Amino acid sequence: MKNNIMLNEKISKLFFKFCIPAIISMIIAGMQTIIDGIFVGKILGSNAMASVNISIPFMQLIIGLSMVISVGAQSYIGLNLGDKKIEKAQNAFKTSTIVIFILGILITLIGILFNKEVALILGANDVLLKNSALYIKVLSIFTVPMSLMFLFGFSDRIIERPDLYFKGMVLSLFMNITLNYILVAKLSLGMIGTATATGLSYSSAFIIVVWPILDKKNTINLLEGKFDKSCICPILYNGSSEGINSVATAIGAYLFNRAFMNEAGEAGVAAFTSINYIAQFGISAMLGVSDGISPIISDNYGSQNNSRVYSILKLGYIVTLIIGIIIFIALFFFGEEIVMLFIQGNNNILNLASIGAKVYAFAFIMNGFNIVNSGYFTSIGNAMASVVVAASRGLVFIFIGMSILPKIFGINGVWMSVAFAELSTLFIVYYLIKKEQKQACLNIEKIKV
Repeated sequence: MKNNIMLNEKISKLFFKFCIPAIISMIIAGMQTIIDGIFVGKILGSNAMASVNISIPFMQLIIGLSMVISVGAQSYIGLNLGDKKIEKAQNAFKTSTIVIFILGILITLIGILFNKEVALILGANDVLLKNSALYIKVLSIFTVPMSLMFLFGFSDRIIERPDLYFKGMVLSLFMNITLNYILVAKLSLGMIGTATATGLSYSSAFIIVVWPILDKKNTINLLEGKFDKSCICPILYNGSSEGINSVATAIGAYLFNRAFMNEAGEAGVAAFTSINYIAQFGISAMLGVSDGISPIISDNYGSQNNSRVYSILKLGYIVTLIIGIIIFIALFFFGEEIVMLFIQGNNNILNLASIGAKVYAFAFIMNGFNIVNSGYFTSIGNAMASVVVAASRGLVFIFIGMSILPKIFGINGVWMSVAFAELSTLFIVYYLIKKEQKQACLNIEKIKV
């Protein structure tokens, strides 16, 4: 029934059916950071907000590793279930759970024992070190339930309960707002409060997604299967393209924090943080579009329905471009007002951020095209091309841009690095798309012969 819908349903109807929940889920995830920023910036001040941003790569590392295993496991388990290899699928799930649990424990120990060292590596100076280290220490305590939440949430889709991940994210958002209000605004627990709110909010989502995994009636559950080391490599490979996005984001955030710290101190980091909150909101919506069209593309590509593949891809381009234009307008014309949502009374930060927002805004005219195509390559099984796109826009050209542009344009050069990376990636994406289309034509000719 699913394949008939994918192959025959009107493209626009499919788009709304699959993309709207995905977009909402991704936006909710992006709003978690914005909520933290509003509470921390308004109540604890700009330095506290900068301290949180210094610590963000640590959290993104947790999410990145979780996504590599979760996405890879979902793909590998689904493949084996489709081939009627039930035992292998169950072994893959048990193996994924054990691996992610061990990694979670290791990250927790690093966060508790070496939080100051981690904060220094991430770019904290003497002003930000104490709060950054404290945030890392508290957040690391929740690594295991956070990581397992992603794995179980993705696995719920396999057993036909995709609604649980969405419900878990909604509960997580509600808990984050409530706990930040209680712990930060009312009890004045400062950095401990906001880190605890973030950790507990994700842990609440874990409680929602874990129940089907405990039910032996479901094919995939915690009570079946055994550890199988032969599953690890294919799981990591299948999840590599998705994980690269998170890992590149973490490294990119680290590079930006270091660059802004060098150019303008903690005020520069605070300015970047406030603008980046809104930027990530837009990127989350674009990623939702990419995730939503992915299964539609996969089914139609496998059935040689190239016209439908290009139709849904074109619709993805249009919607992400609209999102990009909205974010561009918000950043270019209302940058100062956006910053004032998080910070007030610091003219230096307001000036830095309002000027930077105008430069940063141009990246959003281009990045939707790159995000959609990265997802497209994953959907058609071209993991390497997807990795190239994700690494190019999130790491390689960011590094090149920040190595060159600040020397020419000063702090504006740091802001320009994002647009530079997206523009450079556009050329790579264009080449990869043309190469893929040529290969598809060759494959069709072989089938005809």
